[in-house]
Amino acid sequence: MALNPFSEEQIVARLQFENPWWASGNLDGYYQSFKPRLYFNMFYPLVKTSSVRRAIVLMGPRRVGKTVMLYHTIQQLIADGVQPQKILYVSIETPIYNNIPLEDIFKLAMKASGNLDSENWYIFFDEIQYLKEWEVHLKTLVDVYRNTKFIVSGSAAAALKLKSNESGAGRFTDFMLPPLTFYEFIHLKNLIALIKPDTIIWKGNIAIFSATTNITELNKHFIDYVNFGGYPEVIFNSEIQGNPARFMRSDIIDKVLLRDLPGLYGIQDVQELNSLFTTIAWNSGQECSIDELCKSSGVKKTTIRQYLSYLEAAFLVHIVKRVDHKAGRFQRENFFKIYLTNPSLRSALFAPLTAEADGMGAIVETAIFSQWMQRTSFIPYYARWKNGEVDLVNISRNTNKPDWAVEIKWSNRFFEAPNELKSLTSFCQENNLLQALSTTIDKTGIKEYDNIQIQYLPASVYAYNVGKNTLESQK
Repeated sequence: MALNPFSEEQIVARLQFENPWWASGNLDGYYQSFKPRLYFNMFYPLVKTSSVRRAIVLMGPRRVGKTVMLYHTIQQLIADGVQPQKILYVSIETPIYNNIPLEDIFKLAMKASGNLDSENWYIFFDEIQYLKEWEVHLKTLVDVYRNTKFIVSGSAAAALKLKSNESGAGRFTDFMLPPLTFYEFIHLKNLIALIKPDTIIWKGNIAIFSATTNITELNKHFIDYVNFGGYPEVIFNSEIQGNPARFMRSDIIDKVLLRDLPGLYGIQDVQELNSLFTTIAWNSGQECSIDELCKSSGVKKTTIRQYLSYLEAAFLVHIVKRVDHKAGRFQRENFFKIYLTNPSLRSALFAPLTAEADGMGAIVETAIFSQWMQRTSFIPYYARWKNGEVDLVNISRNTNKPDWAVEIKWSNRFFEAPNELKSLTSFCQENNLLQALSTTIDKTGIKEYDNIQIQYLPASVYAYNVGKNTLESQK
């Protein structure tokens, strides 16, 4: 065993403390009080399956509920009849486990639990990135303990995915837990009474979608979601909502910018990185260029591209590429848009927004993009040319041509004046699209302009549907 300042007895005592179900047969009430995320129904079967001998790597940004999901998994395993003494949870960031090989921790756990049989365990290593070369340790465990299931988690999503792909081919299965969708937000808050089934005419067919029983009430919760809704614990905590800068910034943003990224990539100037991220957060959804970012943030041009890749890998931002009027790509990608992956990051850095605030339109656009970004196989684009712009365009992988377009608005103006959506209708005509969609504050309906049928939906209703369809598509 590697050198460690703590005695074996102290480590055993800590393991027993972290695994109270060894003695009681069940979890304590704290984690049972949390409602499971909807992603749990996709994660748990991966843990339970024995037909494929692989470790599960649960990754995602900070504070999205990874540890709670692990505890919900433990709770369900016990409910399904798994012996509690064969379930191990270890938080690797706890100093007492510093640099101890994973196999040594497992052996100590068998001793601590009083169960020396190494077969058919479920072992959870939380915050795995705190162990150097964790992927080598984990791969060895998967090979040696063939009838034991290993599940690891970590917040340094970029590094975890890199290491998992490099060393875990055929041994690891990645599972990304993203920030909350608006769909999940509504379910966790028990607001499903605000949702009802409905139909719309889309591409000449009747499509079933979810509408609302009360758009005024749904919009109130949508604004809460935009400001606080990306993180499960925040949506139920009025104290954090009252001071998001103090809680969300220190727990989420600062730890990533000041600790995770510098530690993973050897970044020396964290103030420079913070300056760039703050600039991006304030301008989320605005078109920019490397030159413009250089001027506004004060960061050198040679460094900005590198920082952008780090921020995107850390799941803080998402870069969206541009196409032209005919949906053609640009050889030189001089201009692009950068979105926060979670709209709540903006209120953590600055201040929560009201429905009437000047920045509400941009942050609603960010929120809708965040619903789409959680689809691993989806690549969004925006269209921009000399005389116009369309916010969201999908390029079909089969035809390499656009098959739908959306204009994201936090306004009813364009419902009353569809002629003002000339960029949207012009793009549709150029690309042989007969229908497009535009969001509103609270108006629903269909209007026609320039022989293009425009479907109007409230932004909150559209966000709910995209989030719902995203989750179902992941299944």
